[in-house]
Amino acid sequence: MQKQKEEDINFMEENITFKNIPSLSHEKIEVHFSKNSNDFVVREQALYEFSGNGEHLIIHICKKDLSTVEALRILSEFSGVKLKDFGYAGLKDKQGLTFQYISLPRKFEQNLNNFSHEKLKILNKFYHTNKIKIGHLKGNSFFIRLKKVNKINALKIKQAFETINKQGFANYFGYQRFGKFNDNYKQGIEILQGKINIKNKKINNFLLSSFQSILFNAYLSKRLELCHFVNTFNKKEFASIFKLGKDEVNEIYKQEHFFKLLKGDVLCHYPFGRNFFCEDVEKESARFFTRDINVTGLLLGKNAMKNKDFALVLEDEIFTPYYVFNPSLNGSRRFLWSYLEEANLSYDEEKAQLCLEFFLQKGSYATTVLEEILH
Repeated sequence: MQKQKEEDINFMEENITFKNIPSLSHEKIEVHFSKNSNDFVVREQALYEFSGNGEHLIIHICKKDLSTVEALRILSEFSGVKLKDFGYAGLKDKQGLTFQYISLPRKFEQNLNNFSHEKLKILNKFYHTNKIKIGHLKGNSFFIRLKKVNKINALKIKQAFETINKQGFANYFGYQRFGKFNDNYKQGIEILQGKINIKNKKINNFLLSSFQSILFNAYLSKRLELCHFVNTFNKKEFASIFKLGKDEVNEIYKQEHFFKLLKGDVLCHYPFGRNFFCEDVEKESARFFTRDINVTGLLLGKNAMKNKDFALVLEDEIFTPYYVFNPSLNGSRRFLWSYLEEANLSYDEEKAQLCLEFFLQKGSYATTVLEEILH
């Protein structure tokens, strides 16, 4: 039985092996980028205005080269608040200068009056009726400085950045989900197989989400491959590859946007709203082009809405070996495509430095944008 479990795990790991396919087709751009407090800045935007009263203290913090967990430990040691009593909307990068909101019980407010730390500052305080929970943010604003950028590469980056700003980008989960050795998802599989038991609930859930995330990325990569095939093969060749009829192929090739919608896709009003199926591809692709709706990918688990028709065929190619885990996971849908907002680029030829600024809705990664631009 143990041998069979190990064989199952190995088989599943082999099936997840893939490479993120970018939407843009240019060659790699050589620059220098370091995630440090001068060159990488993240500013969290709260989901709502704080009420000004209530039992929860909200602190706006600025941390330098600290993970969110490390910052919470520092605050816990100083204030006496237990780690489980802090609330936060999401984990922020360790390397860089990051701003985010943290909640804690208001009764501990005086304990922070004399707080001081070389890498962590409390910028402001608010009161609110609710504890901040995961996902309670609108999104994040980013500042990224690239160095050793010559004039030619600056032009290439500018062209790629403008294209992404116009058409959007593939919403891959960033490397942060998968760990230093890109193997967090393997522990997620082992948890689901019953091979290991992680007592810390947050770590356990994070490893499970890493497993869901890598499957999502694999499916998104398959969809990007299909989109590139549209530009590479004629209709007859495309129909042969995917075993599609003439009408379905025409629906795909007629679409203006690089990312092609498929019949049976689970769509969602953008940036939020209800899920529904893509029945009329021509109509929905026009709405997708104007950012009225978006297309979603599966996060494996029970109660998650599945694709239909041809979209389901592609979905099953990735997820079929893993549906057995559905009862143990909370499934959902996530946007396959994302967009920049408030995008700005500046270039200093004398210093050979190029700066990118943009806002991303929650759930999208700045490192994914950077990987798309630089390849």
